[in-house]
Amino acid sequence: MSDVMIRVPAEVRDQFAAVAEARGTSLRALMIDLADQTLTPAQITERAERTRAVLAERFGHEVTDEESARMRRRMREATAAHRATLRGDAEE
Repeated sequence: MSDVMIRVPAEVRDQFAAVAEARGTSLRALMIDLADQTLTPAQITERAERTRAVLAERFGHEVTDEESARMRRRMREATAAHRATLRGDAEE
């Protein structure tokens, strides 16, 4: 296994350290876990294509580009709202 140094602000390092501690793991293991869970654009495209194929094959539904764009917008909005709630700055 090779070592890599990544420079981040102290607050980011401290956040990662706190998450690792809360999970009962090391910072190294946390970084490996995050990398394993993070998809590349090519992997995202491949999963989207597989999902479209399953929807067409099993349910007879062809997902249009418009539907796909609408769902991406909704997911971005939901993610932003969730993050705002976690930060405590969501609209009341």
